[in-house]
Amino acid sequence: MAARRRNKIEKQKRSSRRAVKRVLSTPKAVIFDIGRVIVRLDPKRAFAPISAAIPDAADRPAKRLSADHVWKLICADEHWQDWQEGRLSPAKWHRHLMRRLKLSLSYGEFRDAWNRVLDPELILPENLFIQLGARCRLALLSNTDPIHAECLERRFGFGRHFPVRIYSCQVGMTKPSPAIYRLALESLGVAASEAVYVDDIQEFVEAARQMGVDAIHFKTRDLLAAELRHRHLC
Repeated sequence: MAARRRNKIEKQKRSSRRAVKRVLSTPKAVIFDIGRVIVRLDPKRAFAPISAAIPDAADRPAKRLSADHVWKLICADEHWQDWQEGRLSPAKWHRHLMRRLKLSLSYGEFRDAWNRVLDPELILPENLFIQLGARCRLALLSNTDPIHAECLERRFGFGRHFPVRIYSCQVGMTKPSPAIYRLALESLGVAASEAVYVDDIQEFVEAARQMGVDAIHFKTRDLLAAELRHRHLC
């Protein structure tokens, strides 16, 4: 009995030492999601004009679809994953949605409306990325489409702080597939245990943890700062 108790105490001590080591170890890389972590997404800003232009809704205002409803309808589309994984060109996606929603927007009008979902005011400040970049390697890992990927690269400046930028539409896979997390780790040249991943979607956070990556469920800027301080990153 005494021997069992000693063994149990020793196991607890070893576990405690491992936990302390995990807390004190500084990650070699931080991987960020983009939407609702770095960039605000504002479906109302983008899809209010589209919802108003849908013929059935415009003819019967009492039954008009909200911008959020239109966004959810689009995200639930049977070709959404093909769009996110780059198997549909922007021109084909535009034609598909025009038929689906019974709209007649030109490609340029549709592209401009689609990009308005990306709010120019960032959630996280660029000086955070400068600070982190001085301590570790940085990467972006985002489920996104070709139109948004091009807009992110062209209109937003924060990408310059991330030498590794992985967009699902360019690599043919999306989160929560283990393959896309593996690609991010390989691109950074780090092991899973040496990286931290930040995402606002719990499912994607759990997928990263299943890969052995330390993952943070993003909720607010202040809570993220506390998590990064805990890991000696800021």
